[in-house]
Amino acid sequence: MIVLFCLVIGLIGGIYADVYIPQQYALFVAIAILAALDSIFGAVVAVLHRNFDLNIFLSGFFGNAVLAALLAYVGKALGVDIYLAAIIVFGTRLLQNFALIRRFLLNKYSKKDTIG
Repeated sequence: MIVLFCLVIGLIGGIYADVYIPQQYALFVAIAILAALDSIFGAVVAVLHRNFDLNIFLSGFFGNAVLAALLAYVGKALGVDIYLAAIIVFGTRLLQNFALIRRFLLNKYSKKDTIG
């Protein structure tokens, strides 16, 4: 529940905060945000399955975001679009986690609680 609360607070803060990101950093920030969203959706799935661990979440949240941004930076320095790999992997995982959340909620509210 704390994860959802923090997500809502972060979204509200992001909407109303006047933050400017220079164009040269936009790709790195976008990749880091995608990695962070993947960790958040993974945390929601873990909460639903009752095996959430804050240390795993925090290490994954910051570790994935930094690693993805670093991967994009190295790829740009080498002239290779390595960031596409991060987009594909994190995008796929994000959609898979969303599907698990959706199935869990549908099964729970249709009285067929077979997941979790």
